[in-house]
Amino acid sequence: ATLHGATSIDGFCVREAVFPISAEAKLASRLGPVMQSTGEVIGSASSYGMAYYKAQEAAGDRLPISGSVLITVTDADKPSIIEPARRFREMGFRILTTRGTAAFLESNGIATDTVRKLGMGRPDLVDAVKTRQVDLIINTPSGQQGQTDDGYIRKAAIRYRIPYISTPAGALAAAKGIAAQRHAALRLRPAGQ
Repeated sequence: ATLHGATSIDGFCVREAVFPISAEAKLASRLGPVMQSTGEVIGSASSYGMAYYKAQEAAGDRLPISGSVLITVTDADKPSIIEPARRFREMGFRILTTRGTAAFLESNGIATDTVRKLGMGRPDLVDAVKTRQVDLIINTPSGQQGQTDDGYIRKAAIRYRIPYISTPAGALAAAKGIAAQRHAALRLRPAGQ
């Protein structure tokens, strides 16, 4: 690819918006991402996954290389979440899901641990975020109740500084990025460690 006809780039570049406003302002704000962003960063690497990982890190949302992933998605998004969930499981991540997502993933051979949806008793998924049982959130809301729940989940993610992904495509990119970062870290480790 060439930029403005002058530069040739081998590999991939991923652009990410940067949100410099405070967490408190993000929590109260109803502005969309474009209206809140005052800049952007670009991660570049020889693989798409590593470029995505670098872009997230540069934007201040470092993806975890281990831990737990909370996945709660709409029925329409469930088929698209199989591959990212499988990749997270293969990397050793614990997968936390709400009941419907758990049933779907488990019917596709992906083991999960179930957490309660908001309003279905305590502890619920926001409690899991608050108690640091979650390292990454993948959430796609649906309908009016989904929008309300999404707001609470997003606020908890911001308050507790948990990376938050709202699309299956983003989830797959994150899984690829984490795998690439883990692979790079293994190559850089001194011999004997």
